[in-house]
Amino acid sequence: MSNDDGSQRQSASSWSFSDAGMTLLKSAEALFLQPYDDQTERPTSVWVPGATIGYGHLIAKTEWDKYSGGITADDAATLLAQDLAPTVTAVQNAITAAVTQNEFDAMVILTFNIGATAFASSSVAKLVNDPSASTQYPSLEGAWKAWDISQGKVMAGLANRRQCEWNVYANGIYQHW
Repeated sequence: MSNDDGSQRQSASSWSFSDAGMTLLKSAEALFLQPYDDQTERPTSVWVPGATIGYGHLIAKTEWDKYSGGITADDAATLLAQDLAPTVTAVQNAITAAVTQNEFDAMVILTFNIGATAFASSSVAKLVNDPSASTQYPSLEGAWKAWDISQGKVMAGLANRRQCEWNVYANGIYQHW
């Protein structure tokens, strides 16, 4: 159960994703009621590996027939809830250190984007749990912001997103870039 102001540190497993976190996540992902290619952000009428719909829901090839014609805003909200639940659980399970609400929210937003498996084994999780852990990064901020590469290239959109998430984590400022 979350405490009222979220400024006290407590077990990650006791936090839930806040309304402020949800608002920022929705803003970062944006709502698309028709399928689009996540790499190009262009509509797609055929399944591609980055086919996405709703608030960042990657469409599996087996789901294409279901989502190829588009969805409603209610469908998008349902998909987000379904996709978010295992993301929240992944952060709760990976983080053993006591954290604040904003730190938890930032990690959930990061994990939603990079995936639960990637987060669980990341230098970010290692450094949150043990700030003196040995990683290839000189700081937690450096480890966090290293997640700005897609298809071998630094992507401005990912760099902006990582800065936004870091601002939530470090400063408690929930503001879209």
